[in-house]
Amino acid sequence: MIKAMVAAVFFFMLLACQNETNQRNDYAHISKLENSTVMNKQTIKAEIEDALTIYFEALNKSNVEQAVGQYTADGIFMPTGVPTATGTHELTIAYQNVFKAILLNVSFKMEEAVILEDSVVFVRTQSNGSQLIRASGQKSNELNREFFLMKKENNKWKIARYMFNQPK
Repeated sequence: MIKAMVAAVFFFMLLACQNETNQRNDYAHISKLENSTVMNKQTIKAEIEDALTIYFEALNKSNVEQAVGQYTADGIFMPTGVPTATGTHELTIAYQNVFKAILLNVSFKMEEAVILEDSVVFVRTQSNGSQLIRASGQKSNELNREFFLMKKENNKWKIARYMFNQPK
């Protein structure tokens, strides 16, 4: 009987040790996943910032093809005071009209990037600089708050939805 009790105690001690080892392995695995997730978020945010840098460079160069190229095929541009542009054809016309009307010299700052999925991110930015109204030659300061919904398309971050307004 004593041998059976000693064997049972030994068995339960072995199980307890094994359980503790498994828990340590589980915690290590979770920690690796969290570190991987943090690194993935940083990578996504850097990729988004790179894509938006290309977009804002297009605005400053009045480059219709480059600006529209930063959108998804079904992208939507919702500028203040003019109709919404949907899809590549309408986006091209909208940006042609924008660049005929004004010349921009702006920089942007990414204020927030919320990763909704690995391939969908909400981005809030602020841009400032100047604009030149081509018809009158009048130059003014430009300050905008922007909202972007970015999607990954063909392994590149693209603008799916874009809206902006002026904070004043």
